[in-house]
Order: sequence, then structure tokens, then C-alpha cells
Amino acid sequence: MPNQDGLILTHGAGSNAQAPLLRALADTFSANGFTVLRCDLPFRQVRSFGPPGPGDAARDRAGLKNAVAHMRKIATGRIFLGGHSYGGRQASMLCAEEPELVAGLLLLSYPLHPPRRPEQQRTQHLPDLRTSTLFVHGTRDPFGSIQEMERAIKMIPGKTKLVAVEGAGHDLGFKGKARNGQLTQMVLSDFATFFVLSS
Repeated sequence: MPNQDGLILTHGAGSNAQAPLLRALADTFSANGFTVLRCDLPFRQVRSFGPPGPGDAARDRAGLKNAVAHMRKIATGRIFLGGHSYGGRQASMLCAEEPELVAGLLLLSYPLHPPRRPEQQRTQHLPDLRTSTLFVHGTRDPFGSIQEMERAIKMIPGKTKLVAVEGAGHDLGFKGKARNGQLTQMVLSDFATFFVLSS
């Protein structure tokens, strides 16, 4: 039974919309009534491999805004924006710029800082983030510990929740052929509670 809500999912810096984590989440959410769009960011549309360049971020955010506009033509309910790592960071920056753009954010493995460089915090936009945000983060993620994430999240004026995935790294258990079978149901459950979805 469709719930009329839409979810846009995008990928990290070294990946694309076919990432197993995004596919698994899309399957779980669509099976529960969501209209789900997995999208490649503009930098990935231009280059099939490699990370984004320094000049790509603004264009990637514009691409996410286009995806939201497209979803509004399909889903009649609330629109949610989700992303893994770099994709989630760009989604959060976009929502800091445009707080009314979507009903909520799902940020998977937010890249708080480069591995082993905790002094390079990517938090400048967080005090402007008023969109309700659900963070899902592994306890062994080298891009930020749970304690570092908790400190950073306190900067956000909007409603937030941090879900820790025990023993998971930056890939949240989706590395190579590995699949964390329970993760997507856990994310859906926390998402439904946090954003008060009616069943």
C-alpha cells in the first residue's frame, strides 16, 4: 500500500546509485510504500569512476535539488532526502541552504572528517541545518567516531537522532559481497519512528 511519501537516495564519493547499500535500502523502503529514487550525482554522471573534484560540490547539490523537483511530480506526500557519505554531506549542505526543501534527511555514514584527521571537521554548515535529520553511523567508522558525531550533532538546531550500528565501518556492512541483512529493516524502523510515519 503506497504511503504517498518519496525518498531520494544518493551515493558516496567512490560509488554510484547502483551501490548495494542504496539498492537494499530502496528495496526495503519501496516494499513499505515509499516511492524511491536512487540517483547518480552530477560528478558521477560526467565520470564513471573516481572521486568528485573540488569544483563539483555545488553542481552536485543542484543535481539533488533537481531530483527533489522530479520526485515532487511523482510522490504526493512528504519528500525525504538521503545519502551515503559524500552524498549525505551534500544533501545536508543543500538543506542548510534551503531548510524547507524536504521533510527530512537520512544521513548514512556522515563523513565528519577524513580518516585519521579529526582536526578537519566538516561541520561549518551544521549550525544552519534546521531540517529534521536521522543519522545512521557505524561504531567503527574511520570518518568519525560515535562520540565525535554526538558532539557535532549538538551544533544542529533542527531535530536529530543518531543511530549507532554496532561493529560497522563506513560501508555499514555492505562491502564487496557482504550484506548486513538486518540493517535496512533497522533503518526503516528508526526512520518510521523518528519521522512519525503512519502505517
